[in-house]
Amino acid sequence: AATDQGRPKAPVPTDRPAYVKRVLAVASGKGGVGKSTVAVNLAAALAARGLSVGVLDADVYGPSLPTMLGLSGQPAYEDGAMVPHTAHGLKAMSVGLLTKAEDAMIWRGPMASQAITQMLTQTRWGTEEQPLDVLVIDLPPGTGDVQLTLIQKTPLDGAVIVSTPQEVALADARRAHTLFAKVGVPTLGLIENMSGEVFGTGGAEAEAARLDARYLGDLPLDGALRRAGDAGRPLVAVDPQHPASDRFHQIAAQVAAALGL
Repeated sequence: AATDQGRPKAPVPTDRPAYVKRVLAVASGKGGVGKSTVAVNLAAALAARGLSVGVLDADVYGPSLPTMLGLSGQPAYEDGAMVPHTAHGLKAMSVGLLTKAEDAMIWRGPMASQAITQMLTQTRWGTEEQPLDVLVIDLPPGTGDVQLTLIQKTPLDGAVIVSTPQEVALADARRAHTLFAKVGVPTLGLIENMSGEVFGTGGAEAEAARLDARYLGDLPLDGALRRAGDAGRPLVAVDPQHPASDRFHQIAAQVAAALGL
């Protein structure tokens, strides 16, 4: 009890970005589980439902969004705000659009947090006439500065946690769920990515049951999904009838319902 009393309280969010109805975090806890691929294709699947969707790449040290959406060039500025790029029906912002592709982000935590805050609050995600239905935030792995900054700066309406089936990834997914639980952010569900013979199956579903969280479904290891991302053309957007795209549509339906969209 004494230890708990000495711990800092969870930060109180200030406000959500202007003209954004819902903010959804896509987290993993561990790197290399395909979280960015899931975030981009989930965003595309939400957009296919007729929603206005933005994607914020919050991984300042390893931004993936420019590659996965085929974007380049710095955003324009209008009236002191950054205008996000648009690709495949998604509004997108990433630190990878503000720097050269070969640049390494040699930043300490406060600098990374400041960059996230600026992209979150100084980007024109929506307008009064056309608000953004949902902003999907692709979080970096872990439970550090960037995650805490986002929790401080904006109310998160929910989080989706991505994991591969093996225990080494599930352990970090468990930590991500614990972080969100401690700060009052609901975990909307777990997704098992790269499911199949190589990494196994069923791990995320069993973990969801242990955490009393929803299991949103599995995404088999699929070369088409990787090739589409490398080409800057999300599979859901360019081949909506592909079996992997169908999985994303099923997951998007559950996420939209959980967000009240």
